[in-house]
Amino acid sequence: MKRPTLKWLAATLLAVLALPLLAALWISVFGWNWARGPLQDLTSEKTGRELRIAGDLDVSFAWPVSRVRAQAVTFANPAWATATQMVDTEVAEIDVDLRQLLRGRLAFPEVRFTRPRVFLEQASGGRKTWLLDREQTDESKPLPIGHVLLDRGEVTYIDASRHTAIHAELSTLDAPAAGADPGSAARTLVFKATGQLQGEALAAHGSGGAVLAWLDESRPYPLQVKATLGRTQAQAEGSVTSLLEFTAVDLQLALKGDSLDSLFPVIGLVLPPTPAYRTEGRLVRSGALWRYEKFAGRVGRSDLAGTLQVDTSGTRPLLSGAVASRRLDLADLGPAVGARPSPPAGAAAKGQGNAARPVRVLPDLPFDTARWARLDADVELSAATLLRDEALPLEDLKLRLLLQDRRLTLDPLEFGLAGGKMKGQVTLDSRAEPLRGTAKVQLRGVKLGRLLPTVDLGKASIGQLNGDIELSGHGASVGRMLATADGRLSLVAENGAISRLLMEQVGLHLLEILQLKLTGDETVRLHCAVADFDVAGGVMEARALVLDTAVNTVIGSGRIDLRQEAFDLTVESHTKVTSLVALRSPIHVKGSFDKPVVELDTGRIAARGAGALLLGLLNPLLALVPLFESGPGADSDCAKLVRNARAAGPKARP
Repeated sequence: MKRPTLKWLAATLLAVLALPLLAALWISVFGWNWARGPLQDLTSEKTGRELRIAGDLDVSFAWPVSRVRAQAVTFANPAWATATQMVDTEVAEIDVDLRQLLRGRLAFPEVRFTRPRVFLEQASGGRKTWLLDREQTDESKPLPIGHVLLDRGEVTYIDASRHTAIHAELSTLDAPAAGADPGSAARTLVFKATGQLQGEALAAHGSGGAVLAWLDESRPYPLQVKATLGRTQAQAEGSVTSLLEFTAVDLQLALKGDSLDSLFPVIGLVLPPTPAYRTEGRLVRSGALWRYEKFAGRVGRSDLAGTLQVDTSGTRPLLSGAVASRRLDLADLGPAVGARPSPPAGAAAKGQGNAARPVRVLPDLPFDTARWARLDADVELSAATLLRDEALPLEDLKLRLLLQDRRLTLDPLEFGLAGGKMKGQVTLDSRAEPLRGTAKVQLRGVKLGRLLPTVDLGKASIGQLNGDIELSGHGASVGRMLATADGRLSLVAENGAISRLLMEQVGLHLLEILQLKLTGDETVRLHCAVADFDVAGGVMEARALVLDTAVNTVIGSGRIDLRQEAFDLTVESHTKVTSLVALRSPIHVKGSFDKPVVELDTGRIAARGAGALLLGLLNPLLALVPLFESGPGADSDCAKLVRNARAAGPKARP
């Protein structure tokens, strides 16, 4: 090798070795502050936002992760944001992954801020201040941060379109994190937050791991929090993986509030209005599936337990699962079907009731169908015992609720009723305008003596009631649908027995009533009882209203107006036995559903009384003639009445 060539190689090698040495010498003499200008210019060029380092800049080299430390750092928000700076911190320490940097990508495995003020904002058009492209809309360019450690800082988040503005204060303490070994020296982050979330007032405090697992998919972040959001109180303890995406969740969660529908801002699911509730269970997320496992709690006076899950992988979230109750109070379900809650005790006396508004018995609060399009559901509900104030004997509820594309179906709807069964199907279709509802109900084997414990049907009454109800209507509430309903209602009882005292009272047989009061009640044969109504435009017109027994036949006529919630029925008894003293007056049932009125035909009674008085002046024995009921009346054609009542389906409407 020629000597000049050797000299050139030696010079080249010396230069290569000298460059790092000269750079190290330069840095040792002048430091890294010279790099602040080029770094600020590069950031402005790439993001269109100003990075300013007013203090010292230092770099600690290591492979594969080096650390950059800067003092008095600010990074600006885009011009549209409410606050000027997105980050303003006394000290920023940023770990840089050199392997990713050599590939032309930025990756910051961990960032530490001392006394930071962080302001994050989301606006219309998908703009987010933490996205680094110039339009702040490219989801592929978020801040590439894995973990964040905040020491004595403040974080503000605003999303005006969702009526959300939250301000949090955070500090790091030398104490075990939630879920960590109590004896460990691990540091923990404590925080408190105030503001509003989706328009609801928010107040929260809690603790978690000192290092926030911002994008880490491998390490669960321990978390403990207590919060009040509007009318909802929540308490959670467990872990969350990836605080930005919540890709996995495992929390023991307790909730309580004044109504389940107030949870919408919290969980984004449409739940019905209810009385006050409380519940506790385990909340787990895996991928697109959220599960609230083995929860237990109360809604009003009802106990509830089960597991519910939400699958978010489809076009709409799908809520599914099973809920069971040992004791379910039907009053707690009232708000869900539009029934008005009972006024507080003493409210009427204090003038706080709705005295000016006519009392409605049928549920008249409108369904909130606007949110039905946001959710599908397939939930089963069962209850061993059903409670209600009127002591209607209900038990063993089985219900499946299906909500598909704004169409709500209860099928099956089944429960025990007075020793028998009620089975039905109910559909509410909010795709129609106005809301349209249909109901098909079957009653089988209902025992007369147990049907209405608060109404005196006679303790000795026996027999079974069967029936079919088919109705369809339209309107925003249950009451409005019934007020427009068309269809048919048929109830039949055969070959039973009923209280004789009750039948004598209907016939106004005064001596027989007195005798049974003294000697005790007894039963008489019930041939048939038929209540057969056509329903058109919300008016129930009686086709047949008959109660046929061994002592009398009671025949009714008239209508029940579901629009006005009013009775207009007349009942008349035809005796089959001789009665010395019978008033023989039709009985009129009038008035509202809330305050029905039973009236005797006072004109006919007065005429009979006047006749008895005049005849009594001639001869006391003749006074009994106008009050004498000779009988016997004829038996009703029960077979024909029953056949007609059981005829399939309502009459076709023109």
